[in-house]
Amino acid sequence: MAVIKTSQGSEWLRRAMRCFDAGIATLVALVALWLMPDIDSDGNDYLFLILIGSLLLPAVGELIGLYQPWRGRSLYTMLGIYLATWIATIGLLSLLLVAIQGTQSFSRLWMGVSALSVLAVGSIMRTLLYGYLRRLRAKGHNLKRVLLIGKKDNIALLEKKIVETPHAGYVVVGHYVDEDDTTFFHRMAVFAKENIFQRGFDEIWLGYPLIQGNRVRHLMRLLAGIPSSIRFFPDLPDIRFLNHRIAQVAGLYSLELNYTPLNGPMRLVKALEDRVLGLVLFVIFLPVMLVVAVAIKWSMGSPVLFKQERHGLDGKRFRIYKFRTMLLHDGSQTKQASHCDERVTPLGRFLRRTSLDELPQLYNVLQGRMSLVGPRPHAMDHNDHYKDHIDIYMQRHRVKPGMTGWAQVNGLRGITDDVKLMEKRVEYDLYYIERWSLGFDLKILTMTLTKGFVNGQP
Repeated sequence: MAVIKTSQGSEWLRRAMRCFDAGIATLVALVALWLMPDIDSDGNDYLFLILIGSLLLPAVGELIGLYQPWRGRSLYTMLGIYLATWIATIGLLSLLLVAIQGTQSFSRLWMGVSALSVLAVGSIMRTLLYGYLRRLRAKGHNLKRVLLIGKKDNIALLEKKIVETPHAGYVVVGHYVDEDDTTFFHRMAVFAKENIFQRGFDEIWLGYPLIQGNRVRHLMRLLAGIPSSIRFFPDLPDIRFLNHRIAQVAGLYSLELNYTPLNGPMRLVKALEDRVLGLVLFVIFLPVMLVVAVAIKWSMGSPVLFKQERHGLDGKRFRIYKFRTMLLHDGSQTKQASHCDERVTPLGRFLRRTSLDELPQLYNVLQGRMSLVGPRPHAMDHNDHYKDHIDIYMQRHRVKPGMTGWAQVNGLRGITDDVKLMEKRVEYDLYYIERWSLGFDLKILTMTLTKGFVNGQP
């Protein structure tokens, strides 16, 4: 059997990354200062600000979770957390400058160039290191050794997932199958005593159906003396589409079945993301929107915008804006556009195919009624129809609707006259809600640029 090289801890990497972030911030700021000879940098003011910013970045990152182990985390999640750290650091530095009335003492150009350069260099280096670690683990290095305990089918599924994702850096070194025999817990007690001080594994993974919680609890008492990470992977077939977490309420532990990370402070983070990026995109696309508006006015007359009420966060109504793509008609009932629909004008067909008709929704984002990323808002009578045919349909409205979404970049857009197709779209929407992160938003926005604009649907 080949010798497996294992990871003995990640504390050294955390320390290295903290020093790296501080060093990059210092170096980039100094280089930017050196490249701008017109700036009067006499004295220690600039050096003091560079030092504060360089120390503040890793300190904020530690609070946000930037230096948690990378194993098993997606690149987009990591970059999203780094972006959040960067935004928070810039915000705190700005507050500091306002508090000491020092905003006029420093070059705004230098501060802007330095800040953006730190973000770019830090993101690029993290991407390179992330790719290197994935390749390293796929070759059998830097691995975590996993011992599987549980029911035969459950641990078979866990082992299959580990084999299918070698870049995650896990390897199975053994397993104990629980066949409900009378000697199993006795064997586990002996096993626990033998592996207290020395062991050939790094983590223990438990695979059991949720209904066998008593066996898991008993097993945990036996294994509690082993100073290794123990993970429980319950089999939850009845709540396939809903997320869950353990929460303590009134002194009792509960399983929250439709948990989303978009709660509390994270809603504020996403709101900040929407307002900042939304404003940037609004400014970038403003010339395009003006040209489209003039073209619609010239070819179709007024009105230029199509306005319709939709359900938003928590099912509350809001008015959505789009560029008009159809001839004026009776809109008392929503009838989706179809291929060769005579109501759609030639210009409107182009706008739909390129998704340019959606650009006015940037105003909805700036209003705070929509997000850049989220489940697409459907017509209200479509919601009334599908809520009676798909049990979890209205879970989509636990977050703000978005201009683009996980379902859309995966091709689930356009006509929704098939319940099965709508079920698939809802599944993708709930997947996004359950696993939201800044990194996930960045991934979807990136995918929107590459394949989300061109629309083959009518």
